[in-house]
Amino acid sequence: MKKIKPWLSAMRLRTLPLSVSGIILGSCFAYYNGDFNILVFVLAILTTISLQVLSNLANDYGDGVRGTDNEERVGPQRAIQSGDISPDEMMDAIKFNIIIVIVVTMALIWSAFGSGNFLFIILFLVLAAFSVYAAINYTMGDSPYGYRALGDVFVFIFFGLVSTLGSYTLYTHTVDHVVILPAISLGLLSVGVLNLNNMRDIESDIKADKITLAVKLGKKRAKNYHFFLIIGAMLSAAMFSILYYVEPYNFLYLISFIPLIIHLKKIKAAKVPNDFDSQLKVLALTSFLFSILLGIGYILY
Repeated sequence: MKKIKPWLSAMRLRTLPLSVSGIILGSCFAYYNGDFNILVFVLAILTTISLQVLSNLANDYGDGVRGTDNEERVGPQRAIQSGDISPDEMMDAIKFNIIIVIVVTMALIWSAFGSGNFLFIILFLVLAAFSVYAAINYTMGDSPYGYRALGDVFVFIFFGLVSTLGSYTLYTHTVDHVVILPAISLGLLSVGVLNLNNMRDIESDIKADKITLAVKLGKKRAKNYHFFLIIGAMLSAAMFSILYYVEPYNFLYLISFIPLIIHLKKIKAAKVPNDFDSQLKVLALTSFLFSILLGIGYILY
């Protein structure tokens, strides 16, 4: 029982809603087009969750053994940092999680494509392998991309484009340009969550030699970048609903703009790390709400 709480903390369950947002969005648009499969949906959610947990465990391990997680870091204490879980135990959990990812991914691909659609099977196997690589190598390995200011690029690709476009393709067996703008919106919001985390940790990351984009930009320009991400996401969504307008329900997602605008005001006034940390959950949950409302707005009629 004593070990359960540290493991749940290491899995960082609060990150899961954002991770499945793209699956929900892509699934809603597939449903709108008459191509929905409940088994594919469940397996896609399980695959995404297993990849997110893998990423969280790998991040805990990578930052823990490098000493990036220390007493100067703001936010929840990590498992290795606290000593509740040893590096060897964490590595065993990472290996076990990779096995889970492989199993659910194979089940997902088989459920979506069967023995046909050979090109799509190969495409999704490659995407799965790349996803595992991205999950592990954010902070692990000899040259983790999270320490080279590349985290934003990977988050945009996987949380936005791959998650939304990929899930849509699982149902429809086509790559449709219609889903690109929603994928861009969600990708920008997801990068915003990472940027918040990085703005919070600028000072401790500099000391740990962890070069994030926020470290490169500095706090002032990182704030401007954050405004670009959130406003860009809002404009992309608005452009999509105007171009593909069907009925008033399509604008249901505008409800999520209210907390986003309030969030931007908070960030403009933010000065100390805790100011940014307090907005992490706000932006993550608002992004999740955005994906649900945008998706539902096209299946209500």
